[in-house]
Amino acid sequence: MEAARFGRDTCGELEIASRREWLLTNGRGGYAMGTLAAMATRAYHGLLIAALAPPAQRRVILAGCELDVTYDGVTYALATNAWASGTVVPDGYRLLESFSLVDGLPVWAYACGDALLEVTLAMPDGADAVAIALRAARARRPLAIRARLLFADRDHHGGALPDPASFGMVVSASGAQIRLPQSQRLVYVRAPGAKLSAAAERYENFFLAREAERGLPATTDAAHLLTIETTLEPAASGGFVVTLDRSVDSDAHAIVAARRARDRKRDPLARAADAFVVQRGDGGRTVIAGYPWFGDWGRDTMIALPGLTLITGRAPVAAEILRTFAATVDGGMLPNRFPDDGSPAEYNTVDAALWYIEAVRAYVTATSDEALLREIFPALDAIVTGYRDGTRYGIGSDGDGLIHAGVPGVQLTWMDAKVGDWVVTPRIGKPIEINALWYAGLRAMESFARRLELRIEPYRALADRVAVSFDRYWNVERGYCFDVLDGPGGNDPALRPNQLFAVSLHASPLTSVRAKAVVDACSRELLTSHGLRTLAPSDPQYHGSYEGDQRTRDAAYHQGTVWPWLIGPFVRAHLRVYRDPDAAASYLRPLLDALAGYGIGTLGEIFTGDPPHEPRGCIAQAWSIAQLIEARDAISRFR
Repeated sequence: MEAARFGRDTCGELEIASRREWLLTNGRGGYAMGTLAAMATRAYHGLLIAALAPPAQRRVILAGCELDVTYDGVTYALATNAWASGTVVPDGYRLLESFSLVDGLPVWAYACGDALLEVTLAMPDGADAVAIALRAARARRPLAIRARLLFADRDHHGGALPDPASFGMVVSASGAQIRLPQSQRLVYVRAPGAKLSAAAERYENFFLAREAERGLPATTDAAHLLTIETTLEPAASGGFVVTLDRSVDSDAHAIVAARRARDRKRDPLARAADAFVVQRGDGGRTVIAGYPWFGDWGRDTMIALPGLTLITGRAPVAAEILRTFAATVDGGMLPNRFPDDGSPAEYNTVDAALWYIEAVRAYVTATSDEALLREIFPALDAIVTGYRDGTRYGIGSDGDGLIHAGVPGVQLTWMDAKVGDWVVTPRIGKPIEINALWYAGLRAMESFARRLELRIEPYRALADRVAVSFDRYWNVERGYCFDVLDGPGGNDPALRPNQLFAVSLHASPLTSVRAKAVVDACSRELLTSHGLRTLAPSDPQYHGSYEGDQRTRDAAYHQGTVWPWLIGPFVRAHLRVYRDPDAAASYLRPLLDALAGYGIGTLGEIFTGDPPHEPRGCIAQAWSIAQLIEARDAISRFR
């Protein structure tokens, strides 16, 4: 199945071709990523980024591959490189006849005279490796191929290139072995039937346009360490494999065939979901929140879990993830994130643990797995106890049963932008989505306890108290809910999408009349074709653009920027209120169309608040894909 195909009208326009990006992943946190033009525009672009401590410690290993083709006496340079000097040399994108995503794999077709060379990339599951498969799709005579392999050995966020002479190199008839000077790993290059020769050449000052736009260091270097020469007869195939795992197949086309056999008949959304579910070094499973720069985050994992695993038919994977995170509960809290450098987990989140209860509820509903429920019930009860009695960062319940949270200088909710000591949206007090989750979680715990023949009264009594107190969220003057109660400045009347969770979760504390008013208010001011704004445009704090350096961008991150993941709770709330699956389905169509855009075959993190809602942030975000899957499933089940 071909998810997307772009011809010369797109491939020949560098501004367009350099803004559409592809992604491959290997199930370990490693990835390959680049642009349709095959020109690096980010520090994260490369053909092999390996997770040395899965899914963390990701390093750029193979930064690029420059291909030259000699055919019929003419040499064609297929690479496209932008330089800090402002030049683009070579400009191989001009030879690009098409780019396709076929069964999830990127395929470039380069026209060299009347010949056509196809280049396909694939990553094998569970291994830090990449296959570069070549095929002479059209030719009258042989194509002579020269490939220059460019290596790095640096953190994927950026960093200095080691001296090319410091890479250890052994070249033999069967391939090459390279020792990385900083990470001290061995890289194996297999190129059956080809000639390999060593090099030690530094390529300096590649220009990274997307990093420049983000106000970050915008140049990088790479080391040309190896040249591969081979000849393709008409209609023949060849290629090479770069790997940190010696057991990986040396046949690039065999790796491509294996990935296509797995994915050929799969739904594109299910295929996109695969990218985020990864192994942990301890043997468990987790979720990468987004590519390229996010690691595994507790909140994102739990929000995304039902869509990524349960609806796609992978309940055993969901069980692994739930079991993994049960072991991390501390003081009733789940970690916010596991830093990419391997340092200890950070617990600065008020909602991750509550989303964990909701993820367990979804799992038990889908599987009736009482054995796992009984196993992790102590962790669930510890969450309720911690939130009821109090834990870190001022998190705890008041006499009204509602959860309060927050201390100065710490960001705890999903609206978590922070620059230095500045928390952009602190939301100290009683955020509405936290108490919607708290109420739904208590009702879920009541159900779990009943199922396991345990005492239900503690959970029921507290849930009943929360239901009564939730009435305080209603803003009579504005006709929708306060965003935060009892904050330092009183109750916050800002119109934000967080109140949708009080409608969309399985147990709602709102009356049907108020639920409809919430959906209508969010439809009127927050809904866009690509998700929901985080703040109404009528608010003085609204930011309709998302540009510039980190401080400028973070000032807008939750102050009007559109988040596609919010379409999930919006659609579920809309279905509950209006019971109109056709209308609900119409809200998904622009996001389904967006799968052929910013991140080809996947869905990104955010869009600008103002039309035309330009894509920004990560090109692939777990909860964006997961909530699109959940929304589509909810509509299907409703019909």
